[in-house]
Amino acid sequence: MTSVDGYFEGPNGDLSWHNVDAEFNDFAAAQLEEADTLLFGRKTYEIMAGYWPTDGAITSDPVIAGMMNSKPKIVFSRSMEKAEWNNTRLMRDAGTAISELRQQSGKDLLISGSANLAVSLVGKGLIDELRIMVCPGVLGHGTILLEGVKHSLKLKLISARPYRSGNVLISYVNS
Repeated sequence: MTSVDGYFEGPNGDLSWHNVDAEFNDFAAAQLEEADTLLFGRKTYEIMAGYWPTDGAITSDPVIAGMMNSKPKIVFSRSMEKAEWNNTRLMRDAGTAISELRQQSGKDLLISGSANLAVSLVGKGLIDELRIMVCPGVLGHGTILLEGVKHSLKLKLISARPYRSGNVLISYVNS
């Protein structure tokens, strides 16, 4: 998710501005169905692992919680010693691991959040599709989506889908 002015998080990691409703949850469930492995950087992994296995998450959103808790997950981190969330592997080198995973058959690999991981993989040409959910708001400051990409990317729009909430899902591939 990003704001109209390009921030994926507000100051101090604030995500309270995210525009999430039942229609968004339907999108999230459909996206999770398309993937057989979830990829995370350390910070996003810690947030997700601290939320989805909880009784509150399982009660409030059992469909998403069920998929998040059961799907295979890989967390890429140089500083973590272990990853304890169900079905999680800890790996150090994202570029090598993703290159190998892309050669295997199966469904999609999905990065949810994890902007630093996405930046590192975009720079290596290892992301096939960017799906950016633009929320109807302007933050003015925070952390810029894809900040740190070292070279320009020519993208081709493959779809744009507006939601009743004002969110717009924009999907791109490298052209």
